[in-house]
Amino acid sequence: MHPTPNTITAFACLELSPAINRQLDKLGFTTPTPIQAAAIPHLLAGKDVIGIAQTGTGKTFAFGLPILQRLLETEEVALILAPTRELALQIEEELKKVGSSLGLRTAVLIGGAPMNRQVQDLRRRPNVIVATPGRLKDHLYQRTTNLKRVSVVVLDEADRMLDMGFAPAVKQILDQAPAKRQTMLFSATMAKEVTELAAQYLTDPIRVEVAPQGTPADLVDHSVHVVEKERKPDLLSSVLYENQGTVLVFSRTRHGARKVARNVRDLGITAAELHSDRTLPQRKAALAGFKSGEFRVLVATDIAARGIDVKEIELVVNYDLPDCIEDYVHRIGRTGRAGASGRAVTFALPDQHRDVREIERLIGKELSLISGSLPAVVARQSKSVKPGSNHRPHKPAQNRQPERTERSEPATEAPTHRVYPPRQQRPFSPKKPRSQQPVVAPIQQVEPEVHQRPRPDGTPKKFQKNDSKPRWKSAEPPKDYRGSQQNGKPRHDDAKGPQAHRPGIGGAQGNRTDRPAFGGNRGGPKNFGRPQGGYGAPKRPGKPRR
Repeated sequence: MHPTPNTITAFACLELSPAINRQLDKLGFTTPTPIQAAAIPHLLAGKDVIGIAQTGTGKTFAFGLPILQRLLETEEVALILAPTRELALQIEEELKKVGSSLGLRTAVLIGGAPMNRQVQDLRRRPNVIVATPGRLKDHLYQRTTNLKRVSVVVLDEADRMLDMGFAPAVKQILDQAPAKRQTMLFSATMAKEVTELAAQYLTDPIRVEVAPQGTPADLVDHSVHVVEKERKPDLLSSVLYENQGTVLVFSRTRHGARKVARNVRDLGITAAELHSDRTLPQRKAALAGFKSGEFRVLVATDIAARGIDVKEIELVVNYDLPDCIEDYVHRIGRTGRAGASGRAVTFALPDQHRDVREIERLIGKELSLISGSLPAVVARQSKSVKPGSNHRPHKPAQNRQPERTERSEPATEAPTHRVYPPRQQRPFSPKKPRSQQPVVAPIQQVEPEVHQRPRPDGTPKKFQKNDSKPRWKSAEPPKDYRGSQQNGKPRHDDAKGPQAHRPGIGGAQGNRTDRPAFGGNRGGPKNFGRPQGGYGAPKRPGKPRR
């Protein structure tokens, strides 16, 4: 019988190995989080687990510690799939904190990194492979690795992975993995696609849910500013001057992230940008500088909504509302982590009031309005009233008919049916028989006169003078060049050949006659006028056509 999460107050109660416990004590991890206390016992027993917890609750150690425990006893391989490069690098960093002293070898397969270096890491037979689905699929296609020794598969942030379009790649990877394996699925939300994936590839999974899906951190203060798009830069500058700590700004597009980062730098504040247009070294440098305090502001797109574990982020600014409302929970999950308090400020346009209401309905809280105005919430009809029914709402008191009493005048009763005006009567005129109807004469169509030009008699005048001459001139027969004159001079007897009649080609007047011009056997532009094999050489037989 596994201990309940409420009774677990230390990692020593989770039946981990002494080597892992000693390393956790050195790192200062003494008390497990709720998701760790609930999932680790089932994972140590070798069961498939579906873990649902809000972001920033320590899900990496929830599946990482059981994997390290298993790899210490066997020579198997664990495969961890992550949706983004940043999350994959963070998972490897967290696992190395505990497993480096235990001889753990890891390999990270992500896009943007050299393939040769990754192939070298795979040849060292790593114990843990952390990869994104796209790059792992490339390695499987090039046969630089295989999944025959994989015994544990982890799908971290599965909902985000499917939202990014990795569903075909994930299914292909799971089909190539051995059927006898332990599969773990961790996610912040349980969408329909995630449920179908779990039903297809997990065997009798145990669902561990420490908080309802879509629940944000309790220590985060939510507020909203309703402003026009042109006033957002000025509002962001005032918010940054009020908060002197680290700030994470989310933009909807990469172009917007570049523009916001440039505006923040113009204010004299150190800022870095993180989006898909940045190379992998640039993204690593931006994230490392933000963690170390080199950059006070980090402007990023939704790729940073998951996978950034930076301590003491005081403020998260939603410069643009996310395309998917559920991503709001992941954005603000970057602050208020590990029991600390945080703030989340949202900039909304006046026509985005519906999205603001959807966010309030998702998190179960009302966003405090700092500036601007939102339309009032319209009260919904009761559920007992169905659309299309004959139920009519009650009329207000001022529109009701006065009640009849003894002292009051008799009330005029409204008609029970609609009164229509009388129909206009038309006089009756009987139809006359066909014989008495007037006969209308048919209209005769008069054809218009066509004026034709008379044809002239005889031959036109312009052709009378030329009648004696033919209309065309017959072609003259070709001249016989033998004995003809060339350039007004008699032809010499030694001028022979088909081109001798052409001036400047043949003859004994100093012209060249050692090679034919535009004729003879020539092998191409380089051998112009020179027969193949030299003069007097026999012709080579050509290749037969196939």
